[in-house]
Amino acid sequence: MKRTCTALALTALAGAAHAGGFTLESPDLKPNATIKEAQVFDGFGCRGGNVSPALSWKNAPKGTKSFALLVHDPDAPTGGSGWWHWVVVNLPAGISALPAGAGRADGAQLPTEALQVNTDFGGPGWGGPCPPVGDKPHRYHFTLHALKVDRLELPPGATAALAGYLVNANSLGKATLTGTYGRRK
Repeated sequence: MKRTCTALALTALAGAAHAGGFTLESPDLKPNATIKEAQVFDGFGCRGGNVSPALSWKNAPKGTKSFALLVHDPDAPTGGSGWWHWVVVNLPAGISALPAGAGRADGAQLPTEALQVNTDFGGPGWGGPCPPVGDKPHRYHFTLHALKVDRLELPPGATAALAGYLVNANSLGKATLTGTYGRRK
């Protein structure tokens, strides 16, 4: 019994160390803090800069062949599907950061291999927070997945949901950074 408990404890510690090692950070967004106006959408009644935040990561799992970034608002009043704000796949394993503004629709500041998938705004690229007036602040999850494949083969016009499905099916691990944003008027 003691041996089994020790083995279980070591397994749990190993999983925790692996899970805690892969991290996603941003100089533009602190964990669980309010997202700055520079990142907020410019439209739908919001007046922000609509600039994607700078992101950096470290300690990706062994065997990582590419990365995918999914930015999602689970609190959007969409009947349960949330809102996709940015989806980028096929980020090369050799990079560990994206500069502020990398989410431009033209992809000019992304590695050439990267592919931006259409978001719920109807096109590719970063679409910042813009929750309905009066809602409690929404959560925005920036989740970077380390993938076991060099690239995801997505059909033209693929949805964010399909990309998310394939990302999760090929994920070796993930790191998440969450920010919040709400509007009073």
